Amino acid sequence: MNFDHQRAQGLLRAGAGWDGATFRDGQEEAIRHIVEGRGRLLVVQKTGWGKSFVYFIATKLLREGGNGPTLLISPLLALMRNQISAAERMGARAATINSDNQDEWSEVEAKLSRDEIDILLISPERLANERFRTHVLAGIAARISLLVVDEAHCISDWGHDFRPHYRLLERIVRTLPPNLRLLATTATANNRVMEDLAVVLGPDLEVSRGGLDRPSLSLQTLRLPSQSERLAWLAERLAELQGHGIIYTLTVRDAYQVADWLKSRGFNVEAYTGETGDRREELEQALLQNRVKALIATTALGMGYDKPDLAFVIHYQMPGSVVAYYQQVGRAGRALDHAYGVLLSGEEDADIADWFIRSAFPTRQEVAHVLDELEKAPSGLSVPELLGRVNLSKGRIEKTIALLSLESPAPIAKQGSKWQLTAATLSERFWERAERLTTLRRAEHQQMQAYASLPFGEHMGFLIRALDGGPSAVSPPVLSPLPTQVDAGIVREAVAFLRRMSLPIEPRLQWPAGGMPEYGLTGRIPENMQAEPGKALCIWGDSGWGGLVRQGKYQDGHFADDLVAACVKMIHEWDPKPAPTWVTCVPSLRHPSLVPDFAWRLAAALGLPFHPVIEKTDNRPEQKTMANSAQQARNIDGSLALSGKPISHDPVLLVDDMVDSRWTLTMSAWLLRKNGSGEVWPMALSQTGHDR
Repeated sequence: MNFDHQRAQGLLRAGAGWDGATFRDGQEEAIRHIVEGRGRLLVVQKTGWGKSFVYFIATKLLREGGNGPTLLISPLLALMRNQISAAERMGARAATINSDNQDEWSEVEAKLSRDEIDILLISPERLANERFRTHVLAGIAARISLLVVDEAHCISDWGHDFRPHYRLLERIVRTLPPNLRLLATTATANNRVMEDLAVVLGPDLEVSRGGLDRPSLSLQTLRLPSQSERLAWLAERLAELQGHGIIYTLTVRDAYQVADWLKSRGFNVEAYTGETGDRREELEQALLQNRVKALIATTALGMGYDKPDLAFVIHYQMPGSVVAYYQQVGRAGRALDHAYGVLLSGEEDADIADWFIRSAFPTRQEVAHVLDELEKAPSGLSVPELLGRVNLSKGRIEKTIALLSLESPAPIAKQGSKWQLTAATLSERFWERAERLTTLRRAEHQQMQAYASLPFGEHMGFLIRALDGGPSAVSPPVLSPLPTQVDAGIVREAVAFLRRMSLPIEPRLQWPAGGMPEYGLTGRIPENMQAEPGKALCIWGDSGWGGLVRQGKYQDGHFADDLVAACVKMIHEWDPKPAPTWVTCVPSLRHPSLVPDFAWRLAAALGLPFHPVIEKTDNRPEQKTMANSAQQARNIDGSLALSGKPISHDPVLLVDDMVDSRWTLTMSAWLLRKNGSGEVWPMALSQTGHDR
């Protein structure tokens, strides 16, 4: 097919919304390469170069030439929304099939069958969905004129954002006709990743690679160990920074905590995470339209989010790799002469990074447990059923199943809602790949630590060398470094803020799957037998009160009076109604006096009587050794009873030191209510912060 320069330029200007727009170096050549069918192409260009223009203009030209639709594999919903809007500006009809728009699937499928869609966007996980493969993909496979793999580094085991379902593309690509147009794009691919992609996306993959320097970005790193110091620094600097930006955190909890702190300081910010749900698009637009100063975001707001005039990207903690950091910080300053990219690092960074590395792959023991249980169940097991049989968290079980099911040949397969063993055995290659990736990620984290210690002015060159680019032409930062000192008064206010933050303890409404056999309990917990909504003072080990709770439990063997005073203050602010008139606590055989002593002192400070009426009947493993909710429920089943002392019919404050699965509090509340107590208000010193 012939390439039409004039038409391509017209589409560029329509998409850019500017009559004077011209192609950047390499853009027109890439579009021509695709349209003329010159072979498979990998485009490696920095964030903001305009990779999406390449595939949208190519799609429009191919469709106008009578060719079939484009299938685009894209990793994030935020990215899909941006892409659909960009495509529509050029007159391309774009649609998506994803987990968030099930009510639109039938309409999209009907339009596909009538050839009324130019480009269909899907996530890699959609390729594993049997309904999609049979109802949608099979119907258009023969007509697809272009396959686009966006964020192609995700294909690679070496890629910084490894998405297991991208491995399905490797098998799909092998079955494609050699002359099918294929375009892969990424902003972050070092030589290792590019070599891996060449193997997967070949044969004869041509590479278009641009420079990595971002002269508009002034990069800086600051070591501020405590959360309170970093919160204080953000509050000071955000008041002075011009424009709008993104503040990245490593965890969902930190995103909400940082957002709450900055809101308390008068800033118009919002948290954006994988849990934001229906508000994601609204928040993306709020930042695009400068209606918020910043979004406090996890990587859920990442690849492909396009706001060219972002004036700053700040990291609250250190990402795990240089390539991940370059991807994220590169959102800033695309259409500005200067912007800040600031990396803060703290004492929790290493623990978080280590957790991500260790949890990327299941262990041999975890895989063996899952396969052993499936072998005992020829008709298969669902994930909830596995949770009741295997002492692994839901996340670990789901990750194990996903990775095993993507092997070729796969040792497990899904039938309906249940997973069953196949005749295949797990290849040793699986473990070799897991070890290789784990080793690489540890090396990448060490490289990131080296980046964090660089003096001002050396950061961009370091990033470019780490990405195997040529840093010879790197220019010095345009902007002066931001101040590194932190106001001691604001640090104290940040500590006070962290100590004010209590956390909800939501009551459980249902007994676990399989019930509590020792107590004969199944199904829904009657409302008059449930705990009331409760409160936890802090996150275990966190800044604020968390460190003092940990010290009290494992060093002092006694919780400090400051924690008593903090809980009194929290309870007064909480003000549960009807108010508790007495106090009891959850017992422990391992630490028999720790919680009762604290509960007795708390009761005295509240002016209430303390009655230890609950007993532990036998010694079970610690709840923290139970990896999921079902296992934790079984561990409690039959282990608690009342002492036989009289039970007051009035509302009661139920005290524990730690809350994780909430089953201990749920069971204790049931025993109290069953034996005549009034409302049960649970209160714990800390939440574990673990994801169960």
